Amino acid sequence: LIEKGLTIISDSFLDVFDKRCGEKGIKGVRKMSEGKNYEELVKDVEASDYDLVAMGAKGLGEVPTSQLGSVCERVTRRINVDALIMKNGAPIKGGQVVVCVDGSGQSFAAMKMAIDLNKRFGCSISVLSVFDPDFHYHVFNNLTEVLSKEAGEVFKFDQQKALHEEIIDAGLEKIYKDHLDRAADMAKREGIEVETEILPGKPYDAILNWLKDKTPALLMMGKLGVHSCNGLDIGSTSENLLRNADCNIMLFSRSFEPQITESEEELEELEWTPEALEMLERVPSFVRRMVKGHIEANARKGGIRVITKEKMEEAKKKMMGG
Repeated sequence: LIEKGLTIISDSFLDVFDKRCGEKGIKGVRKMSEGKNYEELVKDVEASDYDLVAMGAKGLGEVPTSQLGSVCERVTRRINVDALIMKNGAPIKGGQVVVCVDGSGQSFAAMKMAIDLNKRFGCSISVLSVFDPDFHYHVFNNLTEVLSKEAGEVFKFDQQKALHEEIIDAGLEKIYKDHLDRAADMAKREGIEVETEILPGKPYDAILNWLKDKTPALLMMGKLGVHSCNGLDIGSTSENLLRNADCNIMLFSRSFEPQITESEEELEELEWTPEALEMLERVPSFVRRMVKGHIEANARKGGIRVITKEKMEEAKKKMMGG
């Protein structure tokens, strides 16, 4: 009786699906599985060639305090397909879509989709990029309380702090501004104007605060961020926004590399000697792009077209306070 009843209920859900597909002239395929919900859904996604998986944020078992349904969370974590998570019925047509870009290929895939949505539904596009200028200050403030004088000398505390203040503080905002410019350039090439805004702070917190007085139809971002590592199923910013943002969310697993921006095309490419590149490779990966941009900017100011080992040594001494 229970098995037959559950089959009838599932069939009824699929009948509604069929009816809605018919009303819109869309071909639909019915599928019914028996088993643990999230496991069967993940199996089906892995065995199929879907472009997008859409689901409700909460299921029939939701309670008022629930932020996200367990099936939605488990499926989203386990699939490598773009996912649309519905929290309300806000229409895309004429609405606002918000794209979060951090320089990753997945975030630019989100931007590419936003442009397509604009063409189809006339929605406006707002693009956000967030950098955290405070993190390393908290780190250094904590270090002052625990490092001995000897450890501080080994760590080269003062020089490390100077490096962060001169390179990271100066470079972080510029890098994320570059991400915004690249996203805006993608839209401009399609004849579309977008609003861009750079926000300081912890990414998910800054984005949630920005969303407080707004009602976007869709919040779009990469499932993983630019600093993700192998084996990670979802980035911390995406996970926090998936749980806490009140709007519909689209997470991208696909990647897209945009063309270089018009401003980048105008910059003359500088030459790096093999020795200079070898030194650059020794810079920690998470600040390497910042350091490279800082050195090239100073080289252009000085009319230098070739970055040599000697120029790198000079830059290193200046960064380290030598």
